Amino acid sequence: MEPREFNRILRQVLILPIAALLLLAVTLYLQIQGANQTVKLIQQSDDRITEATVAGKLIVDEESALRGYQTTTDARFLQPYLDAQPRLQAQFMALERVPGADELQKSRLQDLRESHQTWHDGFAEPVIAAIRSGGRPPDVELNLHGKVLMDTIRDDLNEVVHEAQEHRKTRIERWRQQVHRTILGLFAFALIFGIAIGLFVRSRMHRVSSVYSQYLEILNRRAEDLFQSEEQLRTTLSSIGDGVITCDLEGRVLLMNPVAEELTGWTQEMAGGKSLEQVFQILDEGTREPVENPITLVKRLNKPVGLTNHTVLRRRDGSKVSISDSGAPIRDRHGAMMGFVLVFRDNTMERRTQEALLANEKLVVAGRLAATIAHEIHNPLDSVSNLLYLMRTGASPEESALFMTLAEQELARVTQISRAMLGLYRESKTPVRVDLAEMLKEILLLLEHRLTELGVTVRTELPAGVYVEGFPSELRQVFTNLITNAGEASNPGGQVSVSIVPGEVSLEPGSSRMEHGATVRIADNGSGIPEEVQPQIFQPFFTTKGEHGTGLGLWVSQGIVTKHGGTISVESCSDGEQHGTVVSVFLATKQILELGTGSRG
Repeated sequence: MEPREFNRILRQVLILPIAALLLLAVTLYLQIQGANQTVKLIQQSDDRITEATVAGKLIVDEESALRGYQTTTDARFLQPYLDAQPRLQAQFMALERVPGADELQKSRLQDLRESHQTWHDGFAEPVIAAIRSGGRPPDVELNLHGKVLMDTIRDDLNEVVHEAQEHRKTRIERWRQQVHRTILGLFAFALIFGIAIGLFVRSRMHRVSSVYSQYLEILNRRAEDLFQSEEQLRTTLSSIGDGVITCDLEGRVLLMNPVAEELTGWTQEMAGGKSLEQVFQILDEGTREPVENPITLVKRLNKPVGLTNHTVLRRRDGSKVSISDSGAPIRDRHGAMMGFVLVFRDNTMERRTQEALLANEKLVVAGRLAATIAHEIHNPLDSVSNLLYLMRTGASPEESALFMTLAEQELARVTQISRAMLGLYRESKTPVRVDLAEMLKEILLLLEHRLTELGVTVRTELPAGVYVEGFPSELRQVFTNLITNAGEASNPGGQVSVSIVPGEVSLEPGSSRMEHGATVRIADNGSGIPEEVQPQIFQPFFTTKGEHGTGLGLWVSQGIVTKHGGTISVESCSDGEQHGTVVSVFLATKQILELGTGSRG
């Protein structure tokens, strides 16, 4: 079942009862409105009965007052009669204003008013007038006539009340029927919709339950697959040739594979829950000072990092082993950091191999320079021998002084060449401040004879005062390799350009972090490197020089530059008139220790 369909079922299960309740509420509202209307009609009947009762009382008051006046002829007995007259007229008007009267009720009320008016005009007023004029009280016949008129009033009043009471009974019965229908309707509605909703919800829930059962089966299968995958992962992790340690966000050890146990001297049981600094103690090979833990770097930089070269691991028993490693964050599917993984290996044999390859490459460079050095030293020494011979064969004092000056100049050149040659192989234990222009000039001096033999001219642009931090002997090896390659790639009559461009560059593509330093560009106008070959030029033992190359020069050079935290790149074109190659080496003013990979040199 798709999540969308499941959500639709949930909406149906929720909306259907709500819709039923709304429909019930509307029906109940309409029923209540009808009942309220009936109650309103009942209230009107009650009002009519009340008003008629009040009117009857006032008529009785009139009759009683009139009889008292007849008997006593005292005007004080007549006062209730006089007071009742305006009130009675107002009461008749109030009866007429009561809504809901039908034609019969209106007719009865009209009859009542006319009967009262007839009694008032035909009996009451003549009796009062006769008594006031000093006459005798009315005789029996007149009183009987008054009684007949009053009986008619009472009959009409009773009819008015009776009609109102009948209407009230009818309306009360209608109200009871409405209430009865409402109750029956509610029960019927609740029963029908309850059954309908129950059946609908049951069908929906049955479907959800069926899908849920399927999901449980799938989850069980996935759990089994996950268990098998974890077992396979655990087996794979145990079979990896590198040491692997995983940690939580606090840097506590969670898991170690057998290689990690062997290299650190800690078992999984002993290391579990301990801090990584306690289990994985790393030192600088040269100074034996503690090195910042890679996990600390990962947490601070929030990206994968690696150790620099010349790092040793202090094992639990105190022995030490040379290692290379890298650390990386473990992230959940939302990208949040949830732990760390450390991968490291014993690189003792690799270090020895690299040192042997580096020594071999140095010997190759020395071999290339041997003839040049011999020629460069031989020529000045021949010049000195000739000048000494001329001085011994009778040269004048002035000529001897001139010959001595020339001989000193030639010896200074020999000294400069030997110093440059020694600098090429003089090792430095720590990075020092290097004058790039001075270094490149010394290298060009050593290679001058070789470049002349190749028929290549050199153009330089070496501004003074550009300094970087590094190991001079290693940097001399890099630039000697690159300048020699450029000269050999150029055809006779070609040109090699060596320039220094100070400035800032970004060491990581897409990063806004800039490093200040200088870029050394070595360009030639040779035939260029074919595009299909370019991806392989930094691989060890790959060469385009056949038997004359070792395939290690660029590989070693890249390792040295990487060790210095710099970058080396090659741009080459082998088509058209703009053929040639440009090698760019960036070095920082302050050395940046490489965190991702170790040096190959």
